[in-house]
Amino acid sequence: MQMRHEFLSWQDVEKLIEHLVPQFEVEFEGMVIITRGGIIPGGMLAEALGITHVLTAAVDFPSAMDEAESKLYAWPKFIQFPSDDMLRGRPILVVDDVWGSGRTITSVRNRVAAAGGFPYTCVLHFNPYRSLFGAAKPDYYAAVTDAHIVYPWEIERGADGVLQSPVGEG
Repeated sequence: MQMRHEFLSWQDVEKLIEHLVPQFEVEFEGMVIITRGGIIPGGMLAEALGITHVLTAAVDFPSAMDEAESKLYAWPKFIQFPSDDMLRGRPILVVDDVWGSGRTITSVRNRVAAAGGFPYTCVLHFNPYRSLFGAAKPDYYAAVTDAHIVYPWEIERGADGVLQSPVGEG
């Protein structure tokens, strides 16, 4: 069965951010943006919420030939992560674009907590059908989906850098 794809416009992303902002009940003292997917939504949220203490986390999961094996046995490799003293004692908003399997954002959340921070997870899209964490879900999310989301910053560009329309579109 082929996964359904949903292509978003910049206006769609702005609406998702507008839907998220009123949900926040905590005054965050910092934000950890997960690269690469969280960079743009994290920046938009940092601006909307007035968060100036913005940090990044880069996480890699080793790939395995067998996807089921990689889901069960892969440990995250933190390529970049803020020091504990930047997180300790602070409410931290952890931002990514989507919670699919949940491995990346859960790993970052757990590491922020281990550093003594108080992590809250936030994504634009939550896919409960792919999550490896049962009933666990992000603290904040703008939409639930079963589709593969293609954000406007992910749309492929041709060799000359000109925007190419997605298959089946205009």
